[in-house]
Amino acid sequence: MKLVKKYFDNLSETQLEQFSKLQELYQDWNLKINVVSRKDIDELYLRHVLHSLGIAKVMEFKAGAKVMDVGTGGGFPGIPLAILFPETQFHLVDSIGKKIKVVNEVTEGLGLQNVKTTHGRVEEVNDTYDFIVSRAVAQMETFHRWVKNKVHKKQNHTLKNGILYLKGGDLTEELANFPKATIYDLPDFFEEDFFETKKVVHLPMKFKG
Repeated sequence: MKLVKKYFDNLSETQLEQFSKLQELYQDWNLKINVVSRKDIDELYLRHVLHSLGIAKVMEFKAGAKVMDVGTGGGFPGIPLAILFPETQFHLVDSIGKKIKVVNEVTEGLGLQNVKTTHGRVEEVNDTYDFIVSRAVAQMETFHRWVKNKVHKKQNHTLKNGILYLKGGDLTEELANFPKATIYDLPDFFEEDFFETKKVVHLPMKFKG
């Protein structure tokens, strides 16, 4: 929790309470349905919460914006972002039912009103969004194919509508076919060693109507 306050110092009492509840909620649910490894539970705020919030260092979502989290797993990056941006609507999607069950229970436990979930494949989602976020669920080429028809035409943010992707390592080869992609290095924002090779990739996407 100290890590969140270290890098985000304008949190409301409600947000502080919601962030502080995450550890207990995930510990409880992880005993029933294992969605996060034991080591990661012990370092939840570093490896999951703060990592998810790396996207917020690149993009401040506006009120009324719509964001889809694809392959959300246990709710990352969607749930930490939904706490940080309560006026933004988040749609968390995963094809594994037990993971969505945990997401639903954590969302309810936090009292989040700006999160909806879908148990299914992203290709089956029939909607459009300002941004699509995720944590390295597939190579960019595959991910881009999954979501290419799901971006709003109207631009409301400083960055163009598209993908905001948490990735790690050398992305030169993976992004070779995406010259418009911009890489933001998370060590520019966070000083912990965990983030040494971690990045946020922004890939603008044209509306396909």
